[in-house]
Amino acid sequence: MSSHRLTAHELVATVVDGDSFVSWDEPLDLAGLSATYRATMEEAAARAGTDESVITGAARIHGHDVALIIGEFRFLGGSIGRAAAARIVAAIRRATTERLPLVAATASGGTRMQEGTPAFVTMVDISAAVVAHKAAGLPYLVYLRHPTTGGVFASWGSLGHMTIAEPQALIGFLGPVVHETVNGAPFPTGVQVAENLVDKGIVDAVVPTDQLAAVAARALTLLSATTEPHAHPDARDASPGSAAAEGEDPVWRVTPFVSRPEPSEEEIAALWSAITVTRREDRPGVRELLRYAADDVIPLNGTGYGESDKGVMLALASFGGRSCVLVGQDRRYQVAESMGPAALREARRGMQMATQLGLPLVTVIDTPGADLSPHAEEGALAGEIARSIADMTALTVPSVSVLLGEGTGGGALAMLPARRVIAAANAWLSPLPPEGASAILFKDTDHAPLLAARQRVGAEQMRQDGLVDVIVPESPAAHEAPEAFAAAIGAEILAQVTAQLS
Repeated sequence: MSSHRLTAHELVATVVDGDSFVSWDEPLDLAGLSATYRATMEEAAARAGTDESVITGAARIHGHDVALIIGEFRFLGGSIGRAAAARIVAAIRRATTERLPLVAATASGGTRMQEGTPAFVTMVDISAAVVAHKAAGLPYLVYLRHPTTGGVFASWGSLGHMTIAEPQALIGFLGPVVHETVNGAPFPTGVQVAENLVDKGIVDAVVPTDQLAAVAARALTLLSATTEPHAHPDARDASPGSAAAEGEDPVWRVTPFVSRPEPSEEEIAALWSAITVTRREDRPGVRELLRYAADDVIPLNGTGYGESDKGVMLALASFGGRSCVLVGQDRRYQVAESMGPAALREARRGMQMATQLGLPLVTVIDTPGADLSPHAEEGALAGEIARSIADMTALTVPSVSVLLGEGTGGGALAMLPARRVIAAANAWLSPLPPEGASAILFKDTDHAPLLAARQRVGAEQMRQDGLVDVIVPESPAAHEAPEAFAAAIGAEILAQVTAQLS
């Protein structure tokens, strides 16, 4: 990498035709933020020269009209909070409405830790908007800049029709600093580098910034035939039963920023107790759910392409006489071996089967996190997370996701965006293990309980934020009454599937 990394505005000036860029960005409203966070945002803006971690707008590249989304790493590490996500979603939807090809140039460390889970799930919102854009037959080109890691790479950064990267750019699912903080050892060198990802077939090519305009223009010329309105076979508005056909918003569930009071000591203690309970070895998982609550189960195996991962269970199942395809993260096999790319490819097999057969899809989330190894990086873990999210948001059949216990990182997010979300009372969802987030922000793990509460990872917090629809009580805790717990979860699955079919 050169010593000077182009700012977002410098990249625009380098790539687009002179004076053609027109900003689409509205001024941000910081009134609802805490005084500390507002000060952090203002300092970041002064340092970065932008008001957020992304800028958006319309421009021309060698005469081609395009919509642009450009990341700015100098703004809080390019992290994506709810305001940034809302800006990105608005730009993608405007590009779709105006039938403009979309060019995204990412530069981000992923989710904004100050906002936690509500910001984390916006990666689904952005991905859903990209899915709708592509389904309309419009090109989506991605330029991965140095660095692009975390949730951005594992969602909309991996969904391009063509994906190119900056020379020597750091690109990976988990940033090396985060990896070393969480695991106590550095990530092997040479793996999360653009040139290696080209070699592994994850990225199409490495292109210097000064050649980006020419390459993008060539691609847009070849893809120009797709920019005319036509009946696209995958278009959501042409699919009976799709969200668009039913008048629903094609974006999953954008939640406005709501400033919340500092959690009390009681709330912190209660949430940490719940997190601790979900990590118990004797907590019932997807196998117990099927054993005690399903009428019948036929297990399936593998991706169909020579891969299998025991971290995910794929099955045909029935609850209360309702048949479904079930994809469940199996906590029993994730203790010794984390969930890798093959597990998500197996999950996607289930999503495709549900669509083909017109069966409801049920996903069960219970994971301490996806595999963070070089093998997983080179096996396109981030891309599989992104494609799983995309497949989930594009489903035309009833879908229910169940937060059964732990819900850590992109591996959990990949199976979350169903039409209805059920959570066990002690379940939680977080961009990182709370200890890892604490180590990043506080340089220790002692603040994990406080940070988990601030990041609103708990089931009840998510319900308040509109991310969970129904909470299944745990009284007593699931491990103390596994049969009753499984029966209650199964009954709620049946209720949510039936409601969508009626």
